[in-house]
Amino acid sequence: MAFVRAFGLAALALGLSLPALGQGIPKAQSPEEVGFSSIRLKRLSDRLDEGVKTGEIPGAVVLIARNGRIAMFQAFGYRDREAKAPMQTDTIFRIASMTKPITSVAAMTLVEEGKMSLADPVAKYIPAFADTKVSVKKTNPDGTVEMGLEPQERPMTLLDLMRHTSGLTYGALGSNVVKQSYLDMKVMSADQTNAEMVAKLSKLALLYQPGTHWEYSMSTDVLGRVIEVVSGLPLDKFIEERIAKPLKLGDTGFDVPMEKKDRGAHPQKEGPKGETPPIPDVTARTTWKSGGAGLVSTAADYARFLQMFANGGELDGVRVISRKTIDWMTADNLPPDIKMGDDMWRLGPLEPSARVGQGFGLGFAVRVDQGRNPLPGSPYDYHWGGVWGTYFWHDPRERMYVVFMMQAPSVGQQYQAMVRDLVYQALTSN
Repeated sequence: MAFVRAFGLAALALGLSLPALGQGIPKAQSPEEVGFSSIRLKRLSDRLDEGVKTGEIPGAVVLIARNGRIAMFQAFGYRDREAKAPMQTDTIFRIASMTKPITSVAAMTLVEEGKMSLADPVAKYIPAFADTKVSVKKTNPDGTVEMGLEPQERPMTLLDLMRHTSGLTYGALGSNVVKQSYLDMKVMSADQTNAEMVAKLSKLALLYQPGTHWEYSMSTDVLGRVIEVVSGLPLDKFIEERIAKPLKLGDTGFDVPMEKKDRGAHPQKEGPKGETPPIPDVTARTTWKSGGAGLVSTAADYARFLQMFANGGELDGVRVISRKTIDWMTADNLPPDIKMGDDMWRLGPLEPSARVGQGFGLGFAVRVDQGRNPLPGSPYDYHWGGVWGTYFWHDPRERMYVVFMMQAPSVGQQYQAMVRDLVYQALTSN
C-alpha cells in the first residue's frame, strides 16, 4: 500500500501520466500554496490507509482542488483486492447517482437552445404521463386503509424531474404499494430501452401529487428519455457529444471498451453476510442507458466536470452552459412548502430538508444554511453521492471541489462524512 502511494506521487512529480495530472488541471506546488495544511491532510491519508488495512474498504481515490489547482490526488489500497491489483489514480468507477448532475447539464443545454423549457409538462414529450394517476390512501368505514387513485392536480413538469418533485419514486428506500410496483414491473431492468422504461413508469401510480413532496426517484431517468425525444439522439450519444467530448472526459460513458477492463474498480465482500455488492463491471454494456445512475468515470474526469462549474460553464475555452444556468442549477429550487417523502430521512445528511439546512438544485443537494447539517461546509455548496460509494462536492465560497471514489456501498455514508470532516479541518487559509 505504501508502495502504491509512493508510485502515485512519483508519477505526479515526473509527469508520467495524463490522468495522474488531473487531465489538464494543474497541480499546486504544495497543499499550502492553495491554503491547506500538509500535516492535516495526512490525517485523511492515514484514515484511508487504515480503512484499507482493516478491510473496511478495498481502496479509494481522492482528488481535492482549490483555486483551480490540485492540492491532493492520491490512490489508496486496491482496485481489486482479491487480485491484489493496486488502486491507481486513473481507476474507473461505476458512479451511480453521480450520473444525475451530468444528465441534468445535458438537459440544460437543450433548454439554452430553446428546444424545451423546464415549465413544460413531461407529457409534452412523453404523452403517456398525461394519464398517470396518483396514489391516495382511503380509510374505509371499518377503519381499514386501502390505496386508491386520483388524477394529477397539476401536470408533472420538467422542473419536477430536475428537482425530484415529480411524484415518481424508487423501488427502494422504504416499502409501500407504489414502491413494490416498481419492483414487480422491473422498471430498472438492464435489458430495456429508455422508451420501454418510461412506458412502464407511466402505467404505475405516482407516490405523491407533483410538486408537493421531495422524493428521491427515477426522475432523472425520465429526464434522460426526454433528452432523447427532444434531441433525436440516444442518451449515451447525446452525453458523449455534449458533455464528454467537449470536456475531454475520455473515461466517462455508460461503459468503457474492453481494453480498459483492467482499470475498473472492483468491490469486495462486505456486510453481515459477506456478500459482494452487485456492481456491474465498467465494461458491461446494457441496453438501458440510465440517466440517473448509469455512468462510469474517473476522479480526474469528474474533476474536469466540476472545474467547468467552477469556471462558470466553460473549460479550456469550450463553453458547455452559461454562467446564469450554473447559477440557476446551484440555487435551491424547492418551493417553501415542500414536504419530504416518508422515507427520505434514510438519506441522512444528504436529505434536502430545512431540518438539515439543505435544499435541492437541478441535479444535486444544495446547502442553504451554515448550521443544522451534521457535516461541515459552506452555504451554497452543492453535492451528491452514488450508492456504490462515490461522492463529490463543490464549495464555491472556498473555491474548492472534492471527488471521492470507491466501490464500498455498506460504508458509503460513513466515508462521505469522514472525508468532509478531514478535508475541512485541513483548510487553514483563504
